[in-house]
Amino acid sequence: MVPGTYLFWSALNLPISLYHWNNFTVSSEPKTTLSPLKSPTETELKIKRIKEKLDQLIPPRPFTHVNTTTSAAHSRVTILNPQDTYCRGDQLDILVEVRDHLGRRKEYGGDFLRARMSSPALKAGASGKVTDFNNGTYLVSFTLFWEGQVSLSLLLIHPSEGVSALWRARNQGYDRVIFKGKFVNGTSQVFTECGLTPISSAELCEYLETRDQEAFYCVRPQHMPCEALTHMTTKNREISYLTVKEKSLFNRSNVGVEMMKHLEHIHVSQCYQRENIKEKCQIGMKVPVPGGYTFEGRWITTFCNQTQFNTIKIKDCLKGKLIYLLGDSTLRQWIYYLPKVVKTLKFFDLHGTGLFKKHLLLDAERHTQIQWKKHSYPFVTMQLYSVIEEGYIPREIDRIPGDKNTAISITLGQHFRLFPIDIFIRRAINVRKAIERLFLRSPATKVILKTENIREMHSNTESFGDFHGYIQYLTMKDIFKDLNVGVIDAWDMTIAYGTNNVHPPDHVIGNQINMFLNYIC
Repeated sequence: MVPGTYLFWSALNLPISLYHWNNFTVSSEPKTTLSPLKSPTETELKIKRIKEKLDQLIPPRPFTHVNTTTSAAHSRVTILNPQDTYCRGDQLDILVEVRDHLGRRKEYGGDFLRARMSSPALKAGASGKVTDFNNGTYLVSFTLFWEGQVSLSLLLIHPSEGVSALWRARNQGYDRVIFKGKFVNGTSQVFTECGLTPISSAELCEYLETRDQEAFYCVRPQHMPCEALTHMTTKNREISYLTVKEKSLFNRSNVGVEMMKHLEHIHVSQCYQRENIKEKCQIGMKVPVPGGYTFEGRWITTFCNQTQFNTIKIKDCLKGKLIYLLGDSTLRQWIYYLPKVVKTLKFFDLHGTGLFKKHLLLDAERHTQIQWKKHSYPFVTMQLYSVIEEGYIPREIDRIPGDKNTAISITLGQHFRLFPIDIFIRRAINVRKAIERLFLRSPATKVILKTENIREMHSNTESFGDFHGYIQYLTMKDIFKDLNVGVIDAWDMTIAYGTNNVHPPDHVIGNQINMFLNYIC
């Protein structure tokens, strides 16, 4: 099961195995499909299968009145086999029976729940597992990792009716974001509208990645070639696919409501000494849920023997390494954090501008190179960013020769939440295929996936809410499940730390990097 949240993911058992814009074309004909290829390919069929399965797992839940939706206050929470004192390492199970605002028992599941246990004085936290029986009852399970006084929490993030509305709204349109492309020809420059799908019936520049069936479009500027595109910026469009009644489910007071208000703290004792010798953390290990917990602010894994890297050990680990960080700003946080700890790592000026330029860290004496590069479209920010060196992550991976001292970390998610799920599924499948190609030429190269993390609870739920991220998190784990990669479960970690922030604080970033170093050294 997945940390602190629900979905019947076991039903989605889909084995998915397996830049510079290199094609410029101009079209005056409007197109209706995202893919530049006409016949359904293997990838198209996989996307279709995953979407169909997700549609089955998130069925429509129409409601006549908010009173008929799930109510945290009226739902019943019962500890199974309660005790005065629990033992460290035990599992605590809680039965949840959800009811609506009129107190009536609900007969179906699908609520978006988040379970967490914590001891603030110990800086300790962990996610819980939520099992949905699809009949209005849930089992919440906590593993008691530490001793002391422990608080339990179960948040109703969204009722099933809200989940259904968000899923329908998400997949209804590509127009939540306005992309504006900057074209430059000598001293002349002009902005035109761009997007992931063709724009109206205007004459278009099509930027096609034919092999991976990725496409991006801009309205062609007058008197300029398509190759003149240099920069991009975005803004959010004021648009919603939710009804007024549905929107009321996402009012601040209805999001993230505590369901365990009346449960007292529980007390956990050592009881007995457990001998649990684990293997060293390695690439390819299956990460359970929860995969760890925080204690005294430190992330402690439950599935492998983890080394804590101090500055000297970090320097030794990074010696002779080429490290590529490919993704969004949550991975860029790593390249900002490392020079604070390893003073010999210095930024090299590549003459880029803005936050989203390529970042490069060098330690010439130790032959260490670390670079961060943003993933390509969709990349959503009001800041103007260069697309001169733009490359989808699969294309970036294809450019890396790879060897035993090369490591790649990848993250996708936050920028995809605003678009229909097929965009994310396609990219994840294409990244997997690129990793498979990399392993053919260099099986010793280490690849680590960092999942996306939770973010602010009360940001624009329809566009940025964690339900969208959760679906992507599960999809990503499923697509990569049998590939020989390491996984840093940032979703699990940020629930444990209780950081509802798209950019977690430095102590969380440091623990993510520590996990990365465990995989590569």
